[in-house]
Amino acid sequence: MTTDDTSNTAPSTQTFRATGLTCGHCAHAVTDELSALDGVDGVEIEVVSGGESVVRVAAQRPLTTDEVVAALAEAGDYTLVGA
Repeated sequence: MTTDDTSNTAPSTQTFRATGLTCGHCAHAVTDELSALDGVDGVEIEVVSGGESVVRVAAQRPLTTDEVVAALAEAGDYTLVGA
């Protein structure tokens, strides 16, 4: 009998809050940067102009705070809340 050796790791979703996002263009820039990280399967952003936007990332592995901070900085003048 053989077994299937594929990974059983399902994507997990992490939720972050970020400031500085004001529009769809901002969300697109952040989505592009986060999507480029290894293991990221999807990004969903709820923009709250003037407040804390909600950033949900589905990934095969947990992202580090440093990775998210760097992606936000690369995308523009966005700040991870609590970092």
